[in-house]
Amino acid sequence: MIHKWLHKIIRRRTKPIPEDVAVLWKRRLSLAYGFLAWNAFGLLVYSIYQGKADWAHYHGLKSDEEMAMPPARAWANTLGIKNAKVYKISGLTKVDEYDIVEGEVRLNNEQNKEEELS
Repeated sequence: MIHKWLHKIIRRRTKPIPEDVAVLWKRRLSLAYGFLAWNAFGLLVYSIYQGKADWAHYHGLKSDEEMAMPPARAWANTLGIKNAKVYKISGLTKVDEYDIVEGEVRLNNEQNKEEELS
């Protein structure tokens, strides 16, 4: 929404556009926007197909170590969280759970016991 004071300034300094001209330019701009959006989508699909989906890694801005890091740990590092509990969820069910302690991933003791029994 345009504030009233800005609306008044714009109205004072510009002359009204005839409605038919405004509709014509709206149509032209919407077609240009659609064309550009379709090309951007095509470029995205092409980049993913070529294996360049992670542009930061492709251009060398992200190391292989950062690429291999799980997203939860990467966000914990970014946000400066040293201790966190991470829940992996798929759909409506909990798939996995682990802790991040001092920046290192540690599996829960319950999981280790279950794995030893199997």
